[in-house]
Amino acid sequence: MRLLVVEDEADLANAIARGLRRSRYAVDVAHTLEDASLRLVSAGYDLVILDWNMPDGQGVDLCRSLVDGSLVTFEKRTPRVLMLTARDAVEDRVGGLDAGADDYLVKPFAFAELQARVRAVLRREEDTSPILEVRDLRLDTARFEASRAGRPLRLTAKEFSLLEYLMIRAGQVLSQETLLEHVWDEAADPFTNTVRMTLSNLRKKLGDPPVINTVPGRGYVLSEDHHPVRSP
Repeated sequence: MRLLVVEDEADLANAIARGLRRSRYAVDVAHTLEDASLRLVSAGYDLVILDWNMPDGQGVDLCRSLVDGSLVTFEKRTPRVLMLTARDAVEDRVGGLDAGADDYLVKPFAFAELQARVRAVLRREEDTSPILEVRDLRLDTARFEASRAGRPLRLTAKEFSLLEYLMIRAGQVLSQETLLEHVWDEAADPFTNTVRMTLSNLRKKLGDPPVINTVPGRGYVLSEDHHPVRSP
């Protein structure tokens, strides 16, 4: 999943980004609302972590523009929004949620809570639980554990993220560009073979019979016998 952290305090923004990257997310950072808006129209994000008080305006206004469609985002899809702000008055919380935010976390915060809220908001978007099961594949996104037919899989963070994205969208053909947009961050070079190489390594680790198929001219699909199981 690809996240955008909108925070004007550079040290805090970078600390949040580093922590979330260790949790296997692709993360970009914007220090102004203008920069955030430019990124949102040029790249696909699944979640925006948004501060309220920004040097060039209020984050809650950006939230409203995302929800009401006045800011036309990349792929014309509205990302989830988690407000992360020092404004802790009840009326501020209500105002942020009424503006369309999916969650509201007050600074200072424990990073473990931020991680949990990010997972919860993203699950809400995809209507999935922390446990994903497709065919004989099982993924525990909270524990960072993967297995096939009971056999543990030793995956890199990027391979895990790629498999998670494919499992959530099992049966859907996903282009290389879509995978690059949602599993990698802005540092990824679109002219490299990074998607194909990661897919190749993932396929080897998954073993036989193959479950990730190539659809010529269109992309890749994780085949399914049924829809993903949403375990409790």
